[in-house]
Amino acid sequence: MATPHEEHRCEIDRELAHPALAPVRRALFDRRSMLRFGVGGLAGGSFFGLTNLSQASSAISSDKKPSACILIWMDGGPTHIEMFDPKPDAPTEIRGEFGPIDTAIPGVQFSEHMTKLAAIADKFAVIRSVSHNQGNHGAGNHYMMTGAPPRIPVGCGAFVSFHPSMGSVASVERTAPHSLPRYFSLPSMTRSGGPNFLGATHAPFVVSDDPNSENFRIRDLALPRGLEEPRFLDRRDLRAAVDRLPRFDDPAAADPVTALDDYYAQGYQLVTTPEAQAAFQIEREPGEVRDAYGRNPFGQRLLLARRLVEAGVPFITINDGGWDHHSNLFGALRKRLPGWDSSVAALINDLDDRGLLENTMVLALGEFGRTPKLSTLSGQTTVGRDHWSGAMSILFAGGGTPGGQVIGATDRLGHAPSERRLSPENFVSTVYTKLGIDPGKHYITPANRPTFLVSDPTPIDELMG
Repeated sequence: MATPHEEHRCEIDRELAHPALAPVRRALFDRRSMLRFGVGGLAGGSFFGLTNLSQASSAISSDKKPSACILIWMDGGPTHIEMFDPKPDAPTEIRGEFGPIDTAIPGVQFSEHMTKLAAIADKFAVIRSVSHNQGNHGAGNHYMMTGAPPRIPVGCGAFVSFHPSMGSVASVERTAPHSLPRYFSLPSMTRSGGPNFLGATHAPFVVSDDPNSENFRIRDLALPRGLEEPRFLDRRDLRAAVDRLPRFDDPAAADPVTALDDYYAQGYQLVTTPEAQAAFQIEREPGEVRDAYGRNPFGQRLLLARRLVEAGVPFITINDGGWDHHSNLFGALRKRLPGWDSSVAALINDLDDRGLLENTMVLALGEFGRTPKLSTLSGQTTVGRDHWSGAMSILFAGGGTPGGQVIGATDRLGHAPSERRLSPENFVSTVYTKLGIDPGKHYITPANRPTFLVSDPTPIDELMG
């Protein structure tokens, strides 16, 4: 027969076996194993991967409230011709199967499946002339996410981090109330969405759970069922009692274990803060609002992003994959674009109706556009478009951005900018400026090297208002 002590120990073991407490188990019984994971292991979605909320500062003093940002990252590279830059007068192998439709901006057309956004085009701007020279996914992701081209050639599928992402910089420079992280990524982190030399503290808080699920519940955010708060706090005391392993004191070693205490303290604070938990209670939204966003994972993540903005979070990324259409371009987009268009339009309208659009940016883009000429991959029977960094389109709404405008233009075939050629640096500098961050600021890396946020800190004037 087990002794009372053994029974109590078994009870502790059962509760620590709960999936939500996996980070606690790792820290209690195998602290040094965390060294294997680096930033990725600390940013995988538990509340122990929270950003450090105590060191934020605004780089620009202004009477105007800095904006928040909802970045809809269309991973894979969305086609500009089938969305915001149709070419109805081009040859068939360029213009494709979709026709153009008029928008709320006189003389401006979108592609035929962009009906909801076309109707409210007066509420946002479209940039048609951003161009760069990084034609694979890894490099293109890095350039558009950071404003810095990669330092060396990288593989197409690589997760690349030579420079901090916009979200991680926002985590350093901005604050958020109620123990909330300042940078979220749903449902996963983007390829170049990490903090680089800023450290794991400023990696995104990843919410992988599906808010469209009836049982939506952020792992590690709420207390595990059956584990009341006093007993949860007892487990914290247990961890403090057994955690006696030495730390590395050499800052050059970048030992992630030295940062874990802050993660734990912030995690306990978040999990016991009702105001922080309320931001995720999407079931409180009226049914008609949820319907407008779309009862699907993408639409409900946009709605959750709006709730996080209302709660005071400055940067949220929606990692929306599946835009790499080398084949079956038109079949795939006939299914996807109507719902995507409706959900994004619902977000912009909802923010506008609530008075939030003036101080909330909504951005939609990927790492590049697609080749103007249709192609067929070897072994495929349907046409697609390949990678094309020479031209792309970006939706840019809110944050004081004057709506109803198209910035720049591409040539008749959609190959390259014919007016107002812009760079990723210009785009990222615009986002930073609207976030209240000086894009010309520099940081000192752990190797004592000065690094500028953006090499060309020139924002896009037309978007500044």
